[in-house]
Amino acid sequence: MASSLTKDSVTPGTPGSERTFFGHPRGLATLFMTEMWERFSYYGMKALLPLYLVAPGGLHMSAASATAIYSVYLSLVYLLALPGGWFADRVLGPRKTVAVAGIIIMLGHLTLALPSAGTFYAGLGLVAIGSGLLKANISTMVGHLYDGPDDPRRDGGFTLFYIGINLGAFAAPLIIGTVGENVNWHLGFALAALGMALGLAQYLLGSRHLSARSSDIPTPLSAEEKAATLRKSAMWAAVAVVFYCIVGFSGHYTLNWLLVPITIAGLIIPIMVIARIKRDKDLNRVDQKKMSAYIWFFVAAAVFWMIYDQGGSTLSIFADSSAENTIFGWEFPVSWYQSVNPVMIMALAPVFAWAWLALNKRGKEPSTATKFASGLILIGASFFLFLAPLTIAQDGHKAAAMWLVAIYFVQTVGELTVSPVGLSVTTKMAPAKYASQMMGVWFLAVTAGDATTGLLSIAEVDLNKTGIVALEATLAVIAGVAVWMYRKKVKELMGDVH
Repeated sequence: MASSLTKDSVTPGTPGSERTFFGHPRGLATLFMTEMWERFSYYGMKALLPLYLVAPGGLHMSAASATAIYSVYLSLVYLLALPGGWFADRVLGPRKTVAVAGIIIMLGHLTLALPSAGTFYAGLGLVAIGSGLLKANISTMVGHLYDGPDDPRRDGGFTLFYIGINLGAFAAPLIIGTVGENVNWHLGFALAALGMALGLAQYLLGSRHLSARSSDIPTPLSAEEKAATLRKSAMWAAVAVVFYCIVGFSGHYTLNWLLVPITIAGLIIPIMVIARIKRDKDLNRVDQKKMSAYIWFFVAAAVFWMIYDQGGSTLSIFADSSAENTIFGWEFPVSWYQSVNPVMIMALAPVFAWAWLALNKRGKEPSTATKFASGLILIGASFFLFLAPLTIAQDGHKAAAMWLVAIYFVQTVGELTVSPVGLSVTTKMAPAKYASQMMGVWFLAVTAGDATTGLLSIAEVDLNKTGIVALEATLAVIAGVAVWMYRKKVKELMGDVH
């Protein structure tokens, strides 16, 4: 990355005061590379997960059970981003929390590499915990690199950061997926552990370039609060252990005893968290209005991710059973489909970043609400497109690979109008009291979307049927139109945030 660093004149004493990363603070390079390797490990494992769950050489589950586990796992990852943000805000600060997270994620992937069904679920749990600690805080540290919400480089910085995510996500299925599918599933999971180890090393070596704010603990716990938190945590852990021991020893335990509570929590907790912030009397009128606007973005994002994340489960399982996974007669691993989206992100993200900046200079950049509305309509269109290969498969034929590529392309364009914009607007609109926690709130939108998918799968709803796919697509388009119709009201509530 050294060749991409250029001299630039910025305020002395700020991060990257001597060198920049594509015109951005030098610390962005550290976070870019750390996130790239962490995403390599995460997306490599994620590409293998549904295939391993349904494979005869894996856990040999039904498609519905595999989709349920996959969706609940994703829901849990993003659900834990909220306590991850709280932990940074009140205990360790973002910088140290991310280091701890990297260690936990690495241990989780190593546990997945063990050839045992029992350790497999323990490994998933460790990766979920570590990812929850890392996700909100590393994005918050990107925000720390800039001079407040009005820094014109901010949106572009998050877009570059997003490229780092997708560079790791692109390489992971090609390497980890190929080894996992063609050599050994658990060796693939071991490669994911190696990726996280490289990311952790990069982070520790480059952390000196981060903003000093990243080491701050905004609202540290008092001694009394620490004791009370430990007591409550121990109590709830004991309740869970006792409950599952009773269920297990009585012979009534099934996987749904674990999946159903998580999915319900994934739907209820986001509502409770936003309601709690809205009721906070410490927030002034301006912050309250911003939170009202933010609810629109939250709901829109939940609908978006409900469909988008099925690209790794519903679409992947469909490709495994009903698609012709060949290019010019050469067959490729099913997990390779998961590289289509990130390579398109890398190709299109710079174009979007340039377009937003060019339109902004002319005073014609679309509002955040308009961008979100576009993303919802596009994600709905992708599932309307999915109806074509589903219909082909109903006649007993194999659908061409290009149908799936086309679906991922439409979803990618939609993602670029929602995800980096959502990350940026969250850091801009977050009340000071909820700095890191607000990034966790943003990820709760993903939790709600994936929990909905998980609940449908647990209820044995076949997500590869044309009726349910058409229903989801219609819901997304209606939501997009609704956001667009109320865009002026949302913009008014956002106040000085642009």
